[in-house]
Amino acid sequence: MSLTPTRRHLLGSIASLLAAAPLAAAGSTTTTRGSRTGPITPPRLRPGMTMGLLAPASTVVDDEAIDAAADLVRSLGFEVRRAPNLGARTQYLAGTDAQRAEDFNTLVRDPDVDALICVRGGYGSSRILPMLDYDALAAKPRVVLGYSDITSLLNAIHVRTSIVTFHGPIAAANFSDYTYDEYRKVLVDANGPVRLAAPPPFETRPGVVERENRLTTLAGGRAEGRLVGGNLSLLVHLLGTPFEPDFDGAILFCEDVYEAPYSIDRMLTHLWLAGKLQQCAGIALGKFTEADYDGNTFSVEAVLRQRLADLGIPVLSGLMIGHVEDQSVIPIGAPARLDADAGTLELLAPAVT
Repeated sequence: MSLTPTRRHLLGSIASLLAAAPLAAAGSTTTTRGSRTGPITPPRLRPGMTMGLLAPASTVVDDEAIDAAADLVRSLGFEVRRAPNLGARTQYLAGTDAQRAEDFNTLVRDPDVDALICVRGGYGSSRILPMLDYDALAAKPRVVLGYSDITSLLNAIHVRTSIVTFHGPIAAANFSDYTYDEYRKVLVDANGPVRLAAPPPFETRPGVVERENRLTTLAGGRAEGRLVGGNLSLLVHLLGTPFEPDFDGAILFCEDVYEAPYSIDRMLTHLWLAGKLQQCAGIALGKFTEADYDGNTFSVEAVLRQRLADLGIPVLSGLMIGHVEDQSVIPIGAPARLDADAGTLELLAPAVT
């Protein structure tokens, strides 16, 4: 998913580029799902660690933006290791598929790299999934952080290795105070249980109420399960592939950007027809921002109610997950409790060691 509205205009040219440069399977050394015995938690982030910086999806247009991303990583207390092809550009991709796969593999094969953060999302992570060295990451589990199109990478890693991955901020933008607090809570302080993605504090006063960050219970109840999810478009994109997430008994979280209500309807209907929504223990919805309302249409809220409220599981909407300035860090594969009546999503155990 793009951080700008250009993604929609790119779709028409994707097929031709795929035909010219098909996905290669070379470099994929793991072909089975990760162990179901439990999630593997990577080491928590500590000052002085080395963080790898990579762009596995869309191009970063300006070199200055890459320098700023590196400065952001340093501001968090880390040394920076740039991927060897960071800054490469191939049309709307951050280099060729081979270059982007090489960047990931180089970083995870480097024993001095302690964590990975993506510069941006966009489109393209799924193109390199068969080319990645999951065994190298499994040999030394590390935090992998990103969101949007990075959803495909995060879920593929968890499926192949059982390592907990992290849907959260990228290096292309500054962290808000809220985002930094959520980042520290999950990845640095490593406390548990802790509440995730709660709306930021808001002081109601006469004539002024919270309008932007309201929680809505679409279906009441409580559920516990593994967190699975990310960007809705990318989750649907993974269906039927070797990298499809395991929805059985999971707390599904999802969000999206620049999608019209009919498109959100189509994707949720796809998950429903595939039987995936029915497998979930609960659903935690983030933000569906910049929705394209064109003509006579259902609202996003109406679509969410139609598709999800009658599943017989708790469904909570409005959490701070998605393409928003204030965003939480959600650990894919970690145990959580959703209480749709109380309006809470709670991480039950530390997601890092």
